[in-house]
Amino acid sequence: MEKKGKLLTIGQFAALHGINKKTLMWYDEIGLFHPTAIDPENGYRYYSYYQSSVLETILLLRELNVSTDEIRIFMQNRSAGSMEQLLRGKIKDLDHEIAHLKAVRKTMSYHCQNMQTLQNMDLSEISIIEKKERCLVTVDIDKNTTFDKQVEMIIEETKKYQLRRLHDASYGTMIAVESLRQGNFEDYSRLFIEIPFPVRKRGLHVQPAGKYIRAFYRESAPNATACYRKIFDFARKNRFALSGFSYEVIINENVIDQAKDALVQIEIRINP
Repeated sequence: MEKKGKLLTIGQFAALHGINKKTLMWYDEIGLFHPTAIDPENGYRYYSYYQSSVLETILLLRELNVSTDEIRIFMQNRSAGSMEQLLRGKIKDLDHEIAHLKAVRKTMSYHCQNMQTLQNMDLSEISIIEKKERCLVTVDIDKNTTFDKQVEMIIEETKKYQLRRLHDASYGTMIAVESLRQGNFEDYSRLFIEIPFPVRKRGLHVQPAGKYIRAFYRESAPNATACYRKIFDFARKNRFALSGFSYEVIINENVIDQAKDALVQIEIRINP
């Protein structure tokens, strides 16, 4: 830029940095960033081109949600060391926020997929799908585990992973395929919780990648029994060997008011 020594009006300086001149006036009033000169006759503020780097530092810190008080303290003791320390702290905060946004996006995608399934589903249909490996948090239950106890255990587990709310994760129930073969269609042995961000801790249940049978039923014990019998008939006719667990999840809980309207999705792995 030519004539760098020439002073700029508040309007010119604000336009140069893509901000409103009222912002510069406010920074001046709170003692954060002062103009180089003020005309004693009309009170007009003037800025030097060489103040640009200082203002850009302030604007960067404001964009990182650093408070004006923190910025004021930093500007009074500005150094490479203090700048590095401040930026490292904010980078860590940003990393946490990015991880949270990714988790939110995954949760939204999960619900969006469920809504799409609801609009195109056929309750009588059995399909084969391909699933990627996923790690699940699980808690053991049996027929004597009350609903209140189940909720308590889910809340306790989700707290360990610092979820902001229960529905940041997806969750469901598991039945061992061996129990299903024996006709125990309500022998739920675990609750599972899928954390919406990468988790690699000991003790997690790994749901293997591969082909799965998928079917649906409307919530009720008779409907569940009929659905599982249909799945095993389908597997026998197609010579599929089923293994591991059945993973059940309610896919329409966001759009219903009564439990009787719940639609349950079943997924069972087919042995390769």
